[in-house]
Amino acid sequence: MIDCYNILVCFSTTPACNHIIKLTRLRVVDNSQIGRAAELAGRPAKCIHVYNKKGVGTIGDKILVAIQGQKKQAYIVGVKQKQKSMVPRMDTNNIVLVEDTGSPTGTRIRVPIPSLLRGKTGDFSKILAIATKFV
Repeated sequence: MIDCYNILVCFSTTPACNHIIKLTRLRVVDNSQIGRAAELAGRPAKCIHVYNKKGVGTIGDKILVAIQGQKKQAYIVGVKQKQKSMVPRMDTNNIVLVEDTGSPTGTRIRVPIPSLLRGKTGDFSKILAIATKFV
């Protein structure tokens, strides 16, 4: 006979995190060297600060991430959380790394990014320039 208690202990029953806060795992979607190295090592980028008053990140917000033992700034270009109508919902939490000057670290973005970033205020012009697909 199988002990039910031991089976239940093996499975996690907590819900998935549906918003980007501190220590959320993120996927780097540009072709930067540091992003690829983190992906190959199996150590994804983690959010360590969200630059807005609410402390919860969504599409278009600037965040500070820890990746490969370094602190980098990034913009959120896709989230898993439930969205408003006409805003795409992604399978993963996607970010694009940027330098301190605001220019993207990579030269291409590998996934489609939401076209609502065109209307947002901020330094998105360089990110939109290197993107090839929009949703």
